[in-house]
Amino acid sequence: MADASHIAGEYHLQMQTPLRFSFSGSGSEYFRIWIVNLLLSIVTLGIYSAWAKVRRSKYFYNSTSVAGSSFEYHGNPVAILKGRIVAVIMIVIYNLAFEMSGLTGLLIIIAMALLAPWLIWKSLQFKLYNSSYRGIRFGFAGTLSRVYTVYLAFPILAALTLSLLLPFAHQRMKKFQHEESRFGASHFSFTGTVGSFYKAYLLVFIIWLAGCIAISLALGGTLFSMIAAGGMSHIESGSAGMLAITVFILALYVWMFLIFPIFATLIQNLIWNNTRLDQHQFHSNMKWGTMAFIAVTNIIAIICTLGLFLPFAQIRAMRYRVQSMSLTPDGSLDHFIAATQAQVSATGEGVADLLDFDLSL
Repeated sequence: MADASHIAGEYHLQMQTPLRFSFSGSGSEYFRIWIVNLLLSIVTLGIYSAWAKVRRSKYFYNSTSVAGSSFEYHGNPVAILKGRIVAVIMIVIYNLAFEMSGLTGLLIIIAMALLAPWLIWKSLQFKLYNSSYRGIRFGFAGTLSRVYTVYLAFPILAALTLSLLLPFAHQRMKKFQHEESRFGASHFSFTGTVGSFYKAYLLVFIIWLAGCIAISLALGGTLFSMIAAGGMSHIESGSAGMLAITVFILALYVWMFLIFPIFATLIQNLIWNNTRLDQHQFHSNMKWGTMAFIAVTNIIAIICTLGLFLPFAQIRAMRYRVQSMSLTPDGSLDHFIAATQAQVSATGEGVADLLDFDLSL
């Protein structure tokens, strides 16, 4: 009896062992895909960009795996092209409207703001429905009325409060996205609180402010020391001042650039450490120092290679983000997949016509 309990305990511990996500993509492989996509998109005046997105997405999905299986992407390039045509039409209308009159332009902006939540809704449906793992598709069940509340009402409130409600709006968006997403018939859940988002935003603000103060004191002290040392003419003092101001602005710009990977790291960890699929818990342990190093070295390499390092940079960033994640299963993941597959086979899918509006545009 004791042996049976011991074996059962060991089995339970094995089932609780985190399963690390892995990423097998390489810069050289992706460079070939990227350069062909770029050239064909230029030759076809952008029409091929929809097919390019499918090739790119398939590569990243197939390169991402967990528990020995990779993800798959099933996007239809025609649906993506429809979304991009809509985006181009909106841009043309926007530019023409302001040439006609300021009032017409303002009305067009309002119309686009009212249309945007619907486009986001269609994009979320498209992206999740065309993603699968072990043959089971993801899905998005959010209603259009909730979409307008989350993606229109809350952003307006954040703007009206001078961004004081921005963390609240951000939390509501992520909660809506995750809780309305599903894997087969199994739903995700999200437990991140509004308070945790405010803490993340506050921490990033404190780090940013401390950096700005440190830069100001360092450069201001250097300039003061140069002037106090004497021996400088009025012209030389002016030149030194201009140089210090230029260096100060450049340093602030670099510091602002470093804040983004810090913010992205905190938010990814916050979101995925509070996300479950049924009782299966996700984890993310990204380090902001590592992410900042990747971001800085990537931008330097991109500049030095006149942009040719871009696909390698994307692979480096994606590999770190993916491999920082893990999934702790509650029981056997194989049993969960099998049960989910059976539920999906019984219910079927009702999505027939989809439109992808590429939010990156």
